[in-house]
Amino acid sequence: MRDDEKDTSSKVPEVTFLFWVIKIAATTLGETGGDAVSMSLGLGYLVGTAIFAGIFLVAVAVQIRARRFHPALYWTTIIATTTVGTTLADFADRSLGIGYAGGSALLLALLIASLAVWQRTTGSVSVASVSSPRAELFYWVTIMFSQTLGTALGDWVADGAGLGYRGGALLFGGLLAVVVALFAFTRISRTVLFWLAFVLTRPLGAVLGDLLDKPVSAGGLDLSRVGASAVLLGCIVALVALFPQRAGRAAH
Repeated sequence: MRDDEKDTSSKVPEVTFLFWVIKIAATTLGETGGDAVSMSLGLGYLVGTAIFAGIFLVAVAVQIRARRFHPALYWTTIIATTTVGTTLADFADRSLGIGYAGGSALLLALLIASLAVWQRTTGSVSVASVSSPRAELFYWVTIMFSQTLGTALGDWVADGAGLGYRGGALLFGGLLAVVVALFAFTRISRTVLFWLAFVLTRPLGAVLGDLLDKPVSAGGLDLSRVGASAVLLGCIVALVALFPQRAGRAAH
C-alpha cells in the first residue's frame, strides 16, 4: 500500500446501512454463541470468558498488525468482542453476584473512562481517526466495553425490569430509531450518535439472541443455541462475501 493511501484509509469499514445490519447480526451471534459455550456445553461463564478472551486478543493483534482494512478480519474481531462481552457480563452479573444494575453501572463507567482516555490521548474518538495502531487499540478496547455493557443492559431490561425479550427488543429498537431520527434531522455530533447506536445495537442483539434460544416458559423460542449461532454466522459470512465494504476515510 502506498504512503498516501495509508494517510487516507482507515482500518475500519465505512459506516453504512450494511454496517449496522451486520453489526446487529454479529451481536445476536455473540449472545447465542456465548451461551452455547458457557451453558449448552456446560463450561461455565469463567471458562467461556477465558476462551473468548483468548480469541479476542489474537484477533485484535492480527487486526492491528494488518496494513489495510480486511472485512473478514474486521468482522471476526467484532464477533470476538461480542462473544467475550456476553460471557464476561454474565460472569460479573451472575457468578460474582454484582447484579444487572451493578454490572451495567460498572461497565458504563469503564466505557466512559475508555472514551475519555482515548479522547485525551489522540484528540478524537471518531471512527475516522482509527488509522494508527494506538487509535485502533483504543477503538477495540472501547468496543469490548460497549459490547459487555450492552449484554448487561439487555439482561437487565429483559429479566430485571421484567419487559421480557420481545419487550426489550421493542425498547432498544425504538431507541435506535430515535438515534436515526437525530442523525437525519439534527446537527448533534455524528461521533456521539455513532457510539450511542453502537452501544444500543448490543442490548438489541442480546435480547434477540435470548429470544431465539431461551425456553418457551421464559419467553423465548427454545431454538438450539448451536443451530441459531450457525445460521447467524452463515448470514454474516454471506453478507460480507456478497456485499463489498470499503474502508472508511481517515481524518487528517
